Amino acid sequence: MNTMNTTRLIIVAVGGQGNLLASRVIGEAALLSDIDVRMSEIHGMAQRGGVVESSIVFGDAQSTVISDGESDVLLGFEPSETLRALNKCNLNTVVITNLAKLPSFTVTTGKSVYPDLDVLQELIRKKTAKLIAFDAASMAIKAGNVLSVNMVLLGALIQTHTVPLSAENVKEAIIKRTRKAFVESNLKAFELGFSAAQGLG
Repeated sequence: MNTMNTTRLIIVAVGGQGNLLASRVIGEAALLSDIDVRMSEIHGMAQRGGVVESSIVFGDAQSTVISDGESDVLLGFEPSETLRALNKCNLNTVVITNLAKLPSFTVTTGKSVYPDLDVLQELIRKKTAKLIAFDAASMAIKAGNVLSVNMVLLGALIQTHTVPLSAENVKEAIIKRTRKAFVESNLKAFELGFSAAQGLG
């Protein structure tokens, strides 16, 4: 296994957005890349509408716990959840977020108000090094699979070179880890996210 500096990645999503599959693809790609990787269990309610968070640590780390201010990269599948996880970031953190809203239980039950997207982006930009924000849901539809938001965001993540994985290994992992019927649309979604991040980077 390669010894390297640690990179700490947090993924936040709303249940049903495919966070678990994205984590599995990342894990598989790390194996293919011969890179040490540790993943935490998914926290939160993985059913539809619940908030899900997972931590992935690349490199020589003893623990998967990512404390406040420790994440190098934050990948947000849902904008308000990205904002909520901002406490995990620091001024060097790169944030990649979907801008398509999929409000969690607390918003749909009226317990909290959904933040304005412009304000949300401004808040994230002030507290981090870089923000890549775009509508990943419309790209997933363009790729032919509304559920491939996770693959669009994975493409954007790999394009930023913030994690030690190559696009080739991630694509191979997508082929290995996704059901045959979705491989083509998932690969297309990955490419669309990769290109989007290039344009925003």
